Amino acid sequence: MNLLYVTRLLQLFLSYEEDPNVKLFILKGQGKAFCAGGDVRPVICDIVQGKWRLGINFFSNQYTLNYFMATYSKVQISILDGIVMGGGAGASLHGRFRIATEKTVFAMPETELGHFPDVGASYFLSRLPGFFGEYVGLTGARLDGAEMLACGLATHFVPSTRLAALEDDLCRVSSSDPVTFASTILNAYNQHPHLKQHSAYRMQVLDVTDRCFSRRTVEEIISTLEREAIQEPDEWISATIRALKKASPASLKISLRSASSSKFIREGRLQGVGQCLIREYRMVMKGEISKDFVEGCRAVVIDKDRKPKWEPQRLEQVTDNMVDQYFKRMDEEEGWEDLKLPPRINLPSSVISVIAKL
Repeated sequence: MNLLYVTRLLQLFLSYEEDPNVKLFILKGQGKAFCAGGDVRPVICDIVQGKWRLGINFFSNQYTLNYFMATYSKVQISILDGIVMGGGAGASLHGRFRIATEKTVFAMPETELGHFPDVGASYFLSRLPGFFGEYVGLTGARLDGAEMLACGLATHFVPSTRLAALEDDLCRVSSSDPVTFASTILNAYNQHPHLKQHSAYRMQVLDVTDRCFSRRTVEEIISTLEREAIQEPDEWISATIRALKKASPASLKISLRSASSSKFIREGRLQGVGQCLIREYRMVMKGEISKDFVEGCRAVVIDKDRKPKWEPQRLEQVTDNMVDQYFKRMDEEEGWEDLKLPPRINLPSSVISVIAKL
């Protein structure tokens, strides 16, 4: 997903919303992915060359697209038949209907890139049961289609072999009530697959997730996980600890916001999607000039040596003041501006709350 793609998709959403002949909007990918995320290579090149405003332009357009998707007046159906990561999640999970399949692979891997879960992730992750959102956002854990359905990230599960028939039925829409029409068809195709034996959404694992990821700081989360591993060794716990320890220390603390009385993902529970996107935009503005984002993308995407040199290197070196800087309002005198979201009308209160000055 690059700037051209985002801009074009935004244009389509705007034009289709005004077209009375368009009843519903179906989004799907080509090949093995719905969308594997944003194309960070050109963004990193712009930052390295000192053209940070060009990189910011990508995020501004992407977040505006996410906002339109979340507040769209027509039925949006996302068919997640394949990889759904990062920006791909933002381009699908804000819609009314999200269809997972046995091929679905979902993740928010940003902390491994020296970044944080964005594209409205603080909105949709904060609404997952218990502290599962903190687990998914901090570790970059991969979920399959059954897990997405179980936790609520997906609204329906349809085997990939039945997708063509599903699309044919959906495209026959002629009802004056497209929501009911789509819901009826999707419910007819919907299945409830069993979770795998080692699923992260098993009841016994969820108990551990809540005990550990409810902690106030990242350090406490890791130490609690380590105690759990001693008491009852489990591969899921070991993998979770490894994921946290290889991620950017600053990104982990920013994502959880352990330096404040409220935490980034948890803060989203009290805010509308517009407020979450405005706050995330402030964070990405500050994050663009941090060394970790450039270094993480270099290590994972560009050079692929998987050996990032984080600054700071350890969690205890990430101070409260460092984290606080990511949440402050933009200094317009220095050329920084908050995200300006376009006005939207006739929005249900369940979708978007009033955008207040943070």
